[in-house]
Amino acid sequence: MPPRSTRSNPLALAVLTCFLERPMHPYEVAQTLRARAKHESIRLNYGSLYGVVEALEKRQLIRARETVRAGRRPERTIYEITDTGLREMADWLSELLSAPVKEYLQFEAALSLLPALPPDEALAALRQRCATLEIEIALLDGAVAAARAHGMPRLFALESEYVQVLRRAELDYVERLAKDIESGELTGLDQWRSWYAPGGERDADAHSDVPTDPQSC
Repeated sequence: MPPRSTRSNPLALAVLTCFLERPMHPYEVAQTLRARAKHESIRLNYGSLYGVVEALEKRQLIRARETVRAGRRPERTIYEITDTGLREMADWLSELLSAPVKEYLQFEAALSLLPALPPDEALAALRQRCATLEIEIALLDGAVAAARAHGMPRLFALESEYVQVLRRAELDYVERLAKDIESGELTGLDQWRSWYAPGGERDADAHSDVPTDPQSC
């Protein structure tokens, strides 16, 4: 199995799946991914895509099949997937589906540093996140409903379904956390409030992971 470092860019996997369908030139790959809204799940720009194609060719996962010219347009190289590329694509996709990996989420990082804000400010920010999540969920629900109304099979909207589940779970968690802060049920809240009370001081020894100066990190 190739080292994990060679499988760090999901765009490369998406490119391989396009070449699985048929030979294409890179611009057609980009159009295909955008037409299928894959850019909502995978970061995509033309510059990085051409770099990915070059890297895949260097690793012999794809190969140039022919170069064509349409009218006065520049020449375009059409690529196809190799047998090695087919194996790599299947192994990589199976790995992503079967093996959970640690992902460093920004919201997780924010929660780990929550006491660096006064409780009331943190509560306001969490309430704002709830409102934003509610809007995002409504938009997702509408998009999924529209896709189904137009006859799109569920198979081709699984990523949207997954994001719906994640956003609903996150909204439920953030609402409960905000409620616990507001009601005083969050353990440690009294100590947290004491750090921001007039004349209050943080216990740097007991809470060495919470910076006393926001700029200290």
